Amino acid sequence: MSGETPAIREALAVYAPEAPETERVPPGYKQTEVGVIPEDWELLTLADIRESGGLVRGPFGGALKKEFFVDTRGYKVYEQRNAIYKSAELGTYFVDESKFRELSRFKVKAGDFIVSCSGTIGRVFQIPEGAKAGIINQALLKIKVDSGTVLDQYFFYVFESDQFQKRIIDNTHGGAMQNLVGMDTFRDTEIPIPSLSEQCAIAAALSDVDALISSLDRLISKKRAVKTAAMQQLLTGKQRLPGFSGEWEVRRLADLGKTYGGITGKTKVDFGQGAAKYIPFLNVMNNVVVDVGDLASVAISDSENQNRTKKNDLFFNGSSETPEELGMCSVLLEDVERVYLNSFCFGFRLNSGAGAAYAPYLAYFFRSGEGRKLLHFLAQGATRYNLSKTNFLRLEIPLPEQREQTAIATVLSDMDVEISALEARREKTRRIKQGMMQELLTGRARLA
Repeated sequence: MSGETPAIREALAVYAPEAPETERVPPGYKQTEVGVIPEDWELLTLADIRESGGLVRGPFGGALKKEFFVDTRGYKVYEQRNAIYKSAELGTYFVDESKFRELSRFKVKAGDFIVSCSGTIGRVFQIPEGAKAGIINQALLKIKVDSGTVLDQYFFYVFESDQFQKRIIDNTHGGAMQNLVGMDTFRDTEIPIPSLSEQCAIAAALSDVDALISSLDRLISKKRAVKTAAMQQLLTGKQRLPGFSGEWEVRRLADLGKTYGGITGKTKVDFGQGAAKYIPFLNVMNNVVVDVGDLASVAISDSENQNRTKKNDLFFNGSSETPEELGMCSVLLEDVERVYLNSFCFGFRLNSGAGAAYAPYLAYFFRSGEGRKLLHFLAQGATRYNLSKTNFLRLEIPLPEQREQTAIATVLSDMDVEISALEARREKTRRIKQGMMQELLTGRARLA
């Protein structure tokens, strides 16, 4: 791939994550509060590496109320989502020049880091050049590092590392609610600091891997867009594959198959145990083809009157909080024994020998723009939306002959395989990057 240089390939091979060894102190290293680091590295606190006035928590809520906000001609109020989604463009809150001057202690400019401090915490983002002048709100922390001590890019990678995140995130009172540690503790959090030249080399190596991840992100997005366009063209007949030219026939779903329900009569204790399996709700929601590696256990005896799934069955979620997510379709393409469907979905089994419908084609059709519009039209409800199986069976859809359905589904499936391979490669590269960070940011591996 174009973004993968020989240097990156070497890094990916060398820094593949391995099981950590028992910590020891080899020659040239020293034991510190944060672990074993090279002898020539310093251990500095966040307070040591900041510029004067460069570590500030956002103003109290009373200092920045909604009545102070003005239109977009004012100064921007940076929010948590700017840090979480790493974007300076998000947000619609602004203050006038008077309020901006009053809260000048909380102003941010290009090069400053902002950190999310509530809810989704510990996410860091550096304000880019050209970003709007503004201030942080109460849910953010501003950090400006001393460039003579630490490089911005090195600091960014340290902050994002698992080791550092664990030290600054407090699991309050042992519960599920996490918070940023108190400011006094945060200021005293220590960071291993190598020389500026080594910081530069470490940041460059990690940046190369980030560039590879970004190139994979772009390629995946491009492939997904191509697939979406192909679905729109092929599943509506606007574009035909070579060798196909016949007219399409409109068919009613009730003439193609029958619906059936998911598991019934079970309680919480029946799930998570037993020899039978069931297809979870999210497996249907997230996949065109059911992932048979993602089945869950359920206790069902052979004497129970439950509907077993079969190869080529289609599944639809019959309930959703939004009409857009109602009736997402998935197809089972493998023979599996004693597998049932979750109670929030219903199945659709094609008639034997119907000769009109190819199951994978229907799965793609109902996830296409045209299919989504049909099911959206059937959504019933106000706060929660439901899909009536009776109304579902009344739907009429255009179908090419089965050979063309098979050809179209094959094209789209090949695209999915390619996208899945790229996603797996991206995930592997992300894991390798974490291994590199563990090694490089602690000095366990040194760059020449």
